[in-house]
Amino acid sequence: MTIAGRINALVIAILLSMSLLVSGFASVREYRLERDRLLTQLREEATHRPDLAFYLYFDNQQALASTLARLIEPPSVASAIVRSVGGSAMLQLPSGAAAGAPKLEFLRQGLSEADNGLVSLDGRGREVSGGLLGALLGADRNFQLTLPITSPVNPLASRVSQREFLAAAAQPREAKVRHVMGYLQLAVNQRALLREVLPGILLVVIACLAFALLCLAFSLSLTRRITAPISRLARLADGIASGQMQEPLKVSGGGEVEEIANILNGVVTGISKYKREMDVDHQLLSMKVEERTSQLSRRNAELNKAVEQVTRTKNRLRQMAYYDSLTSLPNRRLFTEQLSLLLKLSQRNSQMLALLFLDLDNFKRINDSLGHSAGDLLLREVGQRLSRCVRDSDVVAHYVDPSAKIDVSRLGGDEFTVVLNQIETSESAALVAQRLITALTEPMLINGHELVVTPSIGIALAPDHATDVEGLLRCADTAMYRAKSTGKSSHLFYDVSMEDEGLDRLTLENDLRKAMDNNELVLFYQPQVDTHSGKVVGAEALLRWQHPEQGLIPPFRFIPLAEEMGLIGEMGDWVIREACRQVKAFEDRGIHLPKVAVNVSALQFTPSFTRRVKAMLDEIGVDPSVLELELTEGVVMGDTSASIKALAELRDLGVSLSIDDFGTGYSSLSYLSRFPLDELKIDRSFVIGATSSPEDASLVRAIVAMAKGLGLKLVAEGVETDQQYAFMTDEGAHVIQGYMFSKPVSAEELEPLLAPWHFLEQIKQLETRLQRDAPAARIS
Repeated sequence: MTIAGRINALVIAILLSMSLLVSGFASVREYRLERDRLLTQLREEATHRPDLAFYLYFDNQQALASTLARLIEPPSVASAIVRSVGGSAMLQLPSGAAAGAPKLEFLRQGLSEADNGLVSLDGRGREVSGGLLGALLGADRNFQLTLPITSPVNPLASRVSQREFLAAAAQPREAKVRHVMGYLQLAVNQRALLREVLPGILLVVIACLAFALLCLAFSLSLTRRITAPISRLARLADGIASGQMQEPLKVSGGGEVEEIANILNGVVTGISKYKREMDVDHQLLSMKVEERTSQLSRRNAELNKAVEQVTRTKNRLRQMAYYDSLTSLPNRRLFTEQLSLLLKLSQRNSQMLALLFLDLDNFKRINDSLGHSAGDLLLREVGQRLSRCVRDSDVVAHYVDPSAKIDVSRLGGDEFTVVLNQIETSESAALVAQRLITALTEPMLINGHELVVTPSIGIALAPDHATDVEGLLRCADTAMYRAKSTGKSSHLFYDVSMEDEGLDRLTLENDLRKAMDNNELVLFYQPQVDTHSGKVVGAEALLRWQHPEQGLIPPFRFIPLAEEMGLIGEMGDWVIREACRQVKAFEDRGIHLPKVAVNVSALQFTPSFTRRVKAMLDEIGVDPSVLELELTEGVVMGDTSASIKALAELRDLGVSLSIDDFGTGYSSLSYLSRFPLDELKIDRSFVIGATSSPEDASLVRAIVAMAKGLGLKLVAEGVETDQQYAFMTDEGAHVIQGYMFSKPVSAEELEPLLAPWHFLEQIKQLETRLQRDAPAARIS
């Protein structure tokens, strides 16, 4: 770099540093001033407005909303919420602001009732920095300002008139006692606050840049004048060195510069003469050298290309032979080789080795719903997370079968293995397994969908459980399937007793595959009784398996197994078809069953489900209104837009839709109004707890009131006692299903129960008994 360049570089560096420092200091100062000004203004406006307490005391929502609207006029004020002392939202602007706002108890931790509260939070409710850097980092960061709304009148005392309230408010501030009526919660968005001060910051930055450019221009002009003669001498010296200077040149400048120029011109004259003599010899020699160099370069390029091709082919063959193409983890072949070596080393050193066999729960559902490309992306992410959770000396492998032929495409595999060598105790393996489960259960963003996968992990130890590769793999695989069957998202160590359980499971799987072909599946029906008329207004079809050797098998034993085996779709279609066929058979004999309810599995609710239901209804020839599909909350919450479309198509067919087990899973209140539902079924757990727990009773009342407000029919499930019956009917649930009236029965046993007013006499006796017991209950 030239002298001028070095001087200019130094000047530029100094100017840029000073500009950045000045701009940064000014930006931080502007942001802090604007932040403090706005927060002080909000505090002053909120604490010096007696009308807030006045409107809140007399519950004037319109005037209170108008006051809040003035408070959120600044663009950076995102929301304003008036909360009670207990923390519940009484008024909020804009509408729905309280749904995502932090709880009042969290915001006012460590504060007294009359203190102002200020905390900086991000969108997840975590406390973050409130400075300029925080505003740049996240658009969801807000200052949460909580201000007590005080009143001169005690809100817990007897009510006063508006005149009395205003008279109390007019007293001097130091002469009156202030009572906290509630809190005003204001959210100030830090990014919006930054935008308000951005023009001032930009003005400072522009000014600094303008000053820097002016100084730079002055520096360039000055250095050019100083170094111009030296640059001409340098060019002259470069010309001499390269042999391009044939004639002396005149260089103007100071005394030293002119003297150096004369010396250089003398050197030019001598070199030019010598150069002419050497050019001929050099040209001949160069021609020979170039010819030899060209020959050697071609030979060297050919050798390098051959070596590169051989290396690339070798690496590719090794990668294809020993690594999984999707996750780049060791495949089964390399894994077994490494595991065999590690087993020999652990046996020689008398050390313990653990094999973790991991399988993703319900991975097939992700492939079926989002496609195999999404499943492949998920497997890549799983492989990366597993690798980050273990030591470099441990082995993580994607357990994929390498024996597939070249013309068979690999669509995916959700089994992974982890080898932990040189561990001290089995607890170390358990800790790693739990760390893997925790890492995998963190949400993954795949193709715009936030997915959560849970693994089931089986652990086998060497030499305790096996000393060879195949034996250790078999033990870990057995423990994994046992963990999956006991609730998933867990890990289990291998135990000898699992072998018998695995054999029983295998036998049950084989028998289940034959159950439909052998007509071993049967339907039982539990009637739903209207307590007003005593008539059966519907029946729920319940699937049972009549095993030839084990007898009647309940659904909780074989339904999860059918879902894992992929038989639930075929089995669910059989239930719908058989239930409709039974209704048709009743109609042909003049027996009226108003509707039959059928449970639908989440795996059964596919895009083709509506088409299959229509085909079955047309095939049997029954009125679609007799069929009611009971959907769990998990069925409709997966893909909301697709669920709404599918449910609307079912409603257009005339099929009734019911939400089963409401409140036991992910209960979003919004979908009750958005989805085209007809009925809400109160879960048996709530019915049982309603007579013994005030909290469950309040919850049931809320569910009943919500269903009535949305125009949904109600069915109380699992009613068994007089007290449960009395509570549910008193609260407005007049369709009862449970052992109070009938257990699940076969179609032949259901037929006499469908007679008009069959249960009316039983209901009258029950009402008489409840009326007789009521005085005794009051006395006790």
